[in-house]
Parts: sequence; structure tokens; C-alpha cells
Amino acid sequence: MPTYRDEAVVLRTHKLGEADRIVTMLSRGHGKVRAVAKGVRRTSSKFGARLEPFMVADVQLYEGRSLDIVQQAESLGTYGADIAADYDRYTAASAMVEAADRLTHDEAAPNQYYLLVGALRSLSRGEHAPRGTLDSYLLRALSLAGWAPALENCGRCGARGPHETFLAQLGGTVCARCAPAGTPRVSASVLALLRALLAGDWQVVEAASPRDADQASGLVSAYVQWTMERGIRALSQTRGLPDRGRR
Repeated sequence: MPTYRDEAVVLRTHKLGEADRIVTMLSRGHGKVRAVAKGVRRTSSKFGARLEPFMVADVQLYEGRSLDIVQQAESLGTYGADIAADYDRYTAASAMVEAADRLTHDEAAPNQYYLLVGALRSLSRGEHAPRGTLDSYLLRALSLAGWAPALENCGRCGARGPHETFLAQLGGTVCARCAPAGTPRVSASVLALLRALLAGDWQVVEAASPRDADQASGLVSAYVQWTMERGIRALSQTRGLPDRGRR
């Protein structure tokens, strides 16, 4: 059908001409969609603010040859303003949508959609620390894409754990036989925190010490950058984000 309707979260936008924008969205039923939103940069636009990054909308689109065209947009989640007003939330959200952009394609990925919307909603409300929200999202998004890190058994040979070393290049925790000489050990509390982040166990996450939270964030970042090859550019802006407490 040339016209279709779906729920979508805006990942990024680019200017097109004097008044239009190209909007990249992750939709619930159609995967990643790129569409032209005509006239949204004019002050008289009825739905320009609904198609800003981090916003969730019910959109009606016309199917085009290379780019679809946005015909209507109704707000479902107005998270953009609260996120953009806080630098820590903004940088975390930027890394999230960049990861979603890299992990999804033009086929339906409803689990990725719901995960991203939930993470942005939580971030906008300040339910958890921005870096913890980001780390949890990244691990869970990678898991949905089939790239969950090994956090129990050895990521290289499958030997039963728990193990004391973590190496992103080998898929997560590795046993003593597979770990290269000099690989630093990771404490049991940090590994427990990584498992909590992956499971969304916020009671454990928020009880973690600042030192453990810093180490876990570093391991998440290393694993994401290695797994996604080109890495996530926005992650470089998240260094030093608060790891504990509510914003």
C-alpha cells in the first residue's frame, strides 16, 4: 500500500532544502524508515516539533521510491524537551539512538523499538542515572541483536564459569586458559553489576559503588565499540556521566 501508518521514535534529522527535513525513524512495524517531512522547518509547521530527535509519534507516511513522505504526525511521547534540557541525559540519549540506528534495518524490529522507547522515557523522567540507563540499554539492545556478552561461561571456549577476566575481543568473560597473559581481572561485584544491567535489575545497579559502576561502564563501552566495529561516536561524549543516583 502506498500509504501506511505506524508508531515511530525519531533517531536523527537532516536539513533538506530551505524548509524540509529528512527524518530517520525506528518504527514498531516497519523497522527503520527514512522519510521527508515537508515544511517542518517553517514556524507555521503543524508537526515540526513532533519530529525532533527522541520524540515518539504516530505517523502516517506515503511510500516513495527512495524516501517516504510524512503526511501526518501525532505525539505519543514528548521526551525530547526534557532530554535536551539536561546535558547528561542528552549525551546518553544520543548514544542510544545512534546504537539503534546501527542495529536496525528496514525490517520490523518491535523489541528494539519498545526497548528504545522505554529507555528514552526513563531517561526523560530521570528515573535512573543517565550512564546506568545507557549501559543497560546498550547491553540489552546488543542482546536482542544476537550479540549478548558472555557473563557466566567463557566467551571463547564455553568453559563453565564464573570467570575473573573480561575481554571484549573474545566476547566477554573468558577462562584462565583463554585469557591472554596480562589480562586484568574483574571483580565479582563488577560482573554482578554487568549481569544486573543486562537484566534491568535496578536494585542491584543503584546499590553499586562508584568504582564498580565506572569499571562496568568502561567494559560496556569497550564491548560495544568492538562488537559494532565502527563504534558509537556519541559514546565519547558520555565519559564522566553520573553513574549513580537520580538526576
